Amino acid sequence: MLTRNIIVLYTVATMYVEKTKSTQNGKTYYCYLLRHNYREGGKIKHKTIANISQCSQEEIQAIKLALKYKHDMSALISVSQDLSLKQGLSVGAVWLLYKMAKSLGIEKALGNQREGKLALWQVIARVIDQGSCLSAVRLTGTHAACDILNIKDPFNEDDLYDNLDWLDENQREIEKKLFHHRHPKQIPNLFLYDVTSSYLEGMENAFANYGHNRDKKKGKKQIVLGLLCDDKGAPVSVEVFPGNTNDFETFASQVKKLAGCFGCRRVTLVGDRGMIKSAQIENLHEQEFRYITAITKPQIESLLKKGVFQMDLFDKEIAEVMQEENGRSIRYILRRNPFRARETAEVRRSKTEAVQCLMDKKNEYLSKHTRAHVEAQLRAVRKKIEKLKVSDWLNVTAEGRTLALLKDDMILRKKSKLDGCYVLKSDVPSNVSDARTIHDRYKDLSYVEQAFRTMKTDFLEIRPLNVRTKEHTRGRALVVMLSYAIVHELKKLWKDPDVTVQEGVKSLDTLCSTHILKDRKEICQKIPEPNELNRRLLEASDIIMPDVLPSMGVKVATRKRLADRRMKV
Repeated sequence: MLTRNIIVLYTVATMYVEKTKSTQNGKTYYCYLLRHNYREGGKIKHKTIANISQCSQEEIQAIKLALKYKHDMSALISVSQDLSLKQGLSVGAVWLLYKMAKSLGIEKALGNQREGKLALWQVIARVIDQGSCLSAVRLTGTHAACDILNIKDPFNEDDLYDNLDWLDENQREIEKKLFHHRHPKQIPNLFLYDVTSSYLEGMENAFANYGHNRDKKKGKKQIVLGLLCDDKGAPVSVEVFPGNTNDFETFASQVKKLAGCFGCRRVTLVGDRGMIKSAQIENLHEQEFRYITAITKPQIESLLKKGVFQMDLFDKEIAEVMQEENGRSIRYILRRNPFRARETAEVRRSKTEAVQCLMDKKNEYLSKHTRAHVEAQLRAVRKKIEKLKVSDWLNVTAEGRTLALLKDDMILRKKSKLDGCYVLKSDVPSNVSDARTIHDRYKDLSYVEQAFRTMKTDFLEIRPLNVRTKEHTRGRALVVMLSYAIVHELKKLWKDPDVTVQEGVKSLDTLCSTHILKDRKEICQKIPEPNELNRRLLEASDIIMPDVLPSMGVKVATRKRLADRRMKV
C-alpha cells in the first residue's frame, strides 16, 4: 500500500524545493524535488526540474538559501553576520496535541473563532500540565501556544474563565459535532455509561453536596460525574450532577441525549448494577432502546428463592435463563468468577486474622494487668469487628478475664455461596447477540472505569476542582473529557514505543524551537531534529514537525501576579 502527501512547500518566486513523504510496506521515504511554477492560460502550473533527494541535508538547505536570496546575492554573503539565535519556546508537545485534536475533530467542533481557540488551548494545557486557568495562562510563557494555534490577541485567566462559560453554553453542539466526526457513516449500536463522584476540598461549588462518596472521603462534599462512551471506549458526552444524586437518576438524561442530540435509534445502553431499574427500562423502551446491566446480590437471592434459576447454573462457564417480564423476554446471564471467589474468601480470612490478632493482644494485656477492665478490651475488639464489617458472622465474648472469638459458620456459608457470582440482565434478543456477547459487552464498562481513573487522578486530575459556578464546573468537565479523547487515542498509538502518554508528552515537552533574529527582529522559529524517542513518538502518531514556525509575538500575561514569598531580612 502506497500513501503519499506533501509535507513542506518552500516557495520563493517561481522556483522552490518541495519535500514529500511516502509510506510503502510500513517504511517511510522522503523525496526532495527542485520545482518551477509558471502561469499558462490563466492557470498556475508546476514543473519538476530535478530530483535532489540524493543530496545531503546541508546541500538541500544551501539550495533553499540560495533560492531565497537569488535577487540579492550580496545579502547571502553577509547573512550569517546579520542573523542571531535565541532559545525559543517548547513546541513538541503543543504541536502533537494540536494535530491530534485536529485529526479527532476537536478543533473543528470548537471552531476557529477566538473562543474556540482558547478552549482548544485549555484542552491542550490540561494534558501538558494539569492546573487552573491561571496556570494555563502561565504555561504560554514556556510553550508556543499562540504561534501554533494562531491566537493573535493576548488573554489572561479571566478570559479563560469566561471561556468555560462559552463551553458550557455550546457543550451539546460541540459534543454533537465531535460525535458525527467520529461516526460519519454509521452510528454505533452500543454505548457505555457509568457515573463516579469527585470529592471537593472546598464547600462553595454550586454542585457540592454530601452523597455516596466513592473516594472514601468522609465528611467531604462532592460532585457526581456521568460519562457516556461509544462501543470502543471513546468519550461521547459528560454531565455534572449534584453530589447527592443517585446513579439511576442520571440515566434519563443520557437516553434523551442519545435520542435527541445524537439521533440514535434502536441502540443498546450498557450500565452498571443499580443503574437501570424499572423506571429507566420504561424510558428506554419509549425510545426503542435496549439495555445490558447487572443485578444486585439481594436481587440474585430473591430470584433464587423464586426458582427462576438455581445455584448449580453458576458451576457452568456461562449459563442463560429466559423469563417473561411485563410481556417482554428478559435474559439472565449467569457466571461465577473463580478468581473473584478466591479473592473474597482471602479477604474474609485476613479480616478474621486481624480480629484474632487484636484479641490475642488484649488477652495478653488482661493477663499482665489484673486491674484492667475486661469490658474496655471487649469494646475495642467489637469496634474492630464493626469497622471490618464482619459483625454478621463474627463476634467476641468474655469468659472470665479471657476473650473468645465466636464464628457463625452457618451464616458464613450462606454469605459465601455467592462469592464470585454475578448475573447480567438484558432484553437484547438472542438472535441479535448470544450470551457470550452480552457478557463481553458488559465487561466493556471497564473502558469507562479507565476513563474515570485517567480523568480523576491518574493523569488529567479534574480534582482539585478550583471553580465554583455551575457553568464553570460543566465547562471544566468538558475540557477534561476532550483532553481524555486525545489521551485515549494516544494510548493506542503509543503501544509500540512502550511509553505512557504522560511520559511521552513530557519527552516531547523538551523539544524547543530556536528563534532566528535578523537585526534583533524575530524572523521565525526553527524547529530542530527531534531526538530518537521523540522521533518514534511522532512517527507512531503519524505527525510531522514543521521546519519553521511563524513568530506571532503575542505577549500573554496573567492578571494576578504570584505572591512574593521571599523572606524579608
